[in-house]
Amino acid sequence: MKKIILSVVSVAVLSLATSCRLDEVPVSTATKEAVFTSESGMELYTNSFYGILPNTDTGVFQIDDDSDLVARNGVSTYLAPNALSPVTSGGWSWGDLRNINYFIQNAEQSNVSSKNNYIALARFFRALFYFNKVKQFGDLPWIDKPLDITDDKLYGKRDSRTLIMDKILEDLNFAAENITLKSDPSSTRITKNVVLAYKTRICLYEASWRKYHDEYGQQGSAAKWYQEVVAAADKITGHTLHQSAPERSYRELFITKTPYTDETILAVTMDANLQVFSSANRRFISPTYGNRPSLTRDFIKMYLNIDGTAYTDMPGYETQQFQQEVKNRDLRLKQTIRSGDYKRTENGVPVIAPPNFTQTVTGYQPIKWSYDERFPYDDESRNDNAHIIMRFAEVLLNKAEAMAELGTMTSADWASTIGAIRKRAGITGSTLTSLPTKADPYLYNYYKGKFTNPVLLEVLRERAVEMIFEGLRPDDLRRWKLGELFQNSKTNGIYIPALGEYDLNEDGIIDVVFYQGTKPVSSNPKAAFVNIGAPNEIGKISLTNGTSGELIWNAGVRQWLDKKYLYPIPASDLERNPNLGQNPGW
Repeated sequence: MKKIILSVVSVAVLSLATSCRLDEVPVSTATKEAVFTSESGMELYTNSFYGILPNTDTGVFQIDDDSDLVARNGVSTYLAPNALSPVTSGGWSWGDLRNINYFIQNAEQSNVSSKNNYIALARFFRALFYFNKVKQFGDLPWIDKPLDITDDKLYGKRDSRTLIMDKILEDLNFAAENITLKSDPSSTRITKNVVLAYKTRICLYEASWRKYHDEYGQQGSAAKWYQEVVAAADKITGHTLHQSAPERSYRELFITKTPYTDETILAVTMDANLQVFSSANRRFISPTYGNRPSLTRDFIKMYLNIDGTAYTDMPGYETQQFQQEVKNRDLRLKQTIRSGDYKRTENGVPVIAPPNFTQTVTGYQPIKWSYDERFPYDDESRNDNAHIIMRFAEVLLNKAEAMAELGTMTSADWASTIGAIRKRAGITGSTLTSLPTKADPYLYNYYKGKFTNPVLLEVLRERAVEMIFEGLRPDDLRRWKLGELFQNSKTNGIYIPALGEYDLNEDGIIDVVFYQGTKPVSSNPKAAFVNIGAPNEIGKISLTNGTSGELIWNAGVRQWLDKKYLYPIPASDLERNPNLGQNPGW
């Protein structure tokens, strides 16, 4: 069984030294003949492209920290006022593309009978490379060959993002048709299913961008891209939703060393012998390492009750305390955050573990990607659970959103997508089989009235709940043209009726004490003590009503400007080639 663990292993073998420039040829100790005259040489070379996949240290799990659903420690450069600029911007690097195009050009001239398989792999990674770039910068130079230093393209203008996306679709289609690997028992290699799954993600992004970013004048072509999503999803075979006990089937996807291949389409596996780990526990649990992410109460309100009814339809939900609000809910909630019966272990010894306010700022403390064992994972970057990059649940959500936008979803489609995901989460009732007919008022208001279709709103509920901390939410806000939620979403936490002591998991032991002024004495000296600050006091937790209400965490001022839908072209690259032009507003 072949696995891709780290692309640097392959790179080290080939000794490839790629450049950030487009006019430099990759240097290799392996001769061109050795690579392009044998299948093994081509396979080894294409292994180097896997480095384009998301880094396992910060992982896809940290991307959502910059979103409307997460309260975090500090404000990122992206959202802090005046922090992002052409001087601070980065990402305009092209070494990976130069490496890919060099391979494609030489492989096309090869006599190896299986060359199209490896060209297809290269074109998949080129599509992925360009997709990441177009999301960041919009218009780009389309480069499909290694460039000579005299080539005018080096100093020319950028091509339109519309052209780039059409080229990406061509590469994806070629890859889907020509990659020979249909399945992979390790879930770590690029197969036809991987390409098709990425196609659903990429085409959904483009469809939404064209529909909602009307300044581009491409609304009329959005339907074509939504249709591509549905068609690609329907071609994926051999995958389903992972099923075990409803109380654990969701979370166990994210804390297993060996991916569950029923649902996992692509993952990167860790390897202790190669010292390849992730830092999931430290980034979610450590109070001093990473962003200290906590989920917001406005997001928690999106989780349905276990009977399929909306939590926000219940009388008095606004003032319900944590101990009660986590009960009788969608079972994914207790698999995503610490709730009443959550336990950890310390050196294998079970320890009751309510939300820890020395670590969380809202009370909704994530557990989705983190091991329950404290040592050594909380204090060292030693997580060896598989890093999932693509799974079948996302494909179902992508398909459902596309069909909702097209207005083509039937009850059968609903049951096989949203209904199936909810059923796996233990939800019961007609919501599993019946299309919603009334727009949920909470979701309608949350999304600023942008979406009125009741089916689409419920799809968006599922997308938020199912995919939290999988790196999709910031892109979702950008493609829906809802960037204001980056700034205006409340970083709110659990409801506190009054200052004082609270037993969050109802085990008879005080877990947290909220106070103002002098620190009180508690019946549990090990409890967390939270000094409630004044409204708008940076780095402090306050309460909406002064001494009662929802917790509000203030990480600092967040600023959204519509120009941030695209990053600025870095000043150094614009100086090198003024013909690139700067993105609007920068």
